Amino acid sequence: MSGDLQPLGPEEGVERFLQHREPSVRESTLQNARTRLAAFLDWCEEREIENLNELTGRDLADFVAWRRGDLAAITLQKQLSTIRVALRWWADIEAVSEGLAEKIHAPELPDGAESREVFLSKDRAETALAYYSQHHYASREHALLALLWRTGMRRGAARSIDVGDLEPDENAIRLEHRPETGTKLKNGEDGERWVFLGPRWFQVLDDYVSNPDRTEGSDDYGRRPLFTTQDGGRPAGGTIYKWVIRSLHPCMYDECPHDRTPKSCEARSRAGTVSQCPSARSPHAVRRGAITTHLNDDVPPEAVSERMDVSLDVLYQHYDARTEREKMEVRKQHVNN
Repeated sequence: MSGDLQPLGPEEGVERFLQHREPSVRESTLQNARTRLAAFLDWCEEREIENLNELTGRDLADFVAWRRGDLAAITLQKQLSTIRVALRWWADIEAVSEGLAEKIHAPELPDGAESREVFLSKDRAETALAYYSQHHYASREHALLALLWRTGMRRGAARSIDVGDLEPDENAIRLEHRPETGTKLKNGEDGERWVFLGPRWFQVLDDYVSNPDRTEGSDDYGRRPLFTTQDGGRPAGGTIYKWVIRSLHPCMYDECPHDRTPKSCEARSRAGTVSQCPSARSPHAVRRGAITTHLNDDVPPEAVSERMDVSLDVLYQHYDARTEREKMEVRKQHVNN
C-alpha cells in the first residue's frame, strides 16, 4: 500500500462521498447510493476493516462473493457500479490506491437477465445510425452499431468476427466457434451460422474495413479481426461494451433528454461513467431492441430464434419487449376480417 494515502474510516468515507454527490444528483439517486453503500459498510464492519487504505483487489473480490448469495446478478451489478464510483472518488482524495475501482468485477449476467423494459427503441436506433451515416460514415462506431442492430448478435459474437468472415457475394457474415484461437460463441458449435445483412448494411462493414482510420492488425493467434483496437488487436468483450455505450450516449447525436449540461451530468463528470446516464444502452439492450423490432416487422419467431441464436422460450421470456397492442397489430396481418 502506498505511503501517500491518508487514513479514512469506511463510515466517514461513505459520508464524505455522499456529501460530494449531493449537489449534482437527484434525491432518489442519492438515496439509492446510500442504500447500496450500507451493505459495503456492513461488510467492512464484519471484516474489521477500519481504514479504507487497507482495501485490496482481493478484498473486493471477497465482498462480491459475500453479496452474491443475497442478490440477483442484475441487482449486484447495479450495487457494484455505485461502489466503483465511490472507489474512484476515494482514490482522488488519497484514501484508496489509484486504480482500485477497476479491480471490482461484477459476475456475468445470465442470458436475458436485464429487464425487458431496458432496450434500444427503433426510433432511437435509426436516429443514431442516421447521425453516424451522415457524420462518421463507416467509422468503428457506425459499423459496430449497424451490425448489432441489424443482426441482434451478442457482443461476444461481434468480437469474434474476422475480416475473412465477410461474405460479399451473399451480403452476409459467417459466425464460427473458435475457442482454440481465442473466440467462443455462447452456444458453442450450435451457435455457428451465416447471418444475412443485406447490401446496405454489408456495404457499411465493407467500407469500414477500408477506412483509413481503422487500425489494421492481427490478434495473438495471427487472425485478422474485423473490429480492432488502436494497436490493431482484437477487443475484449468489455471494450465492445464501452464502445456501444459511448456510441449510443444521447449527447453524441442528439440533445440531452434529461435537461442536463456537461457540468451537471453525473455520467460525464470526472468521477462518473457514460453508463450512468439514464439513457445508456448496453449491447444486450441493442440485442433486445433488435429482436423486438424483427418481431414487430413480422419476421417469424422461429426465424428470429435461429438468426439471433436464442431459444423460443428465452426469446419470449426475456427479449420480446413488444406491448400487447404491438403483438395484436402483428397478429392482425394474419387474420382475415
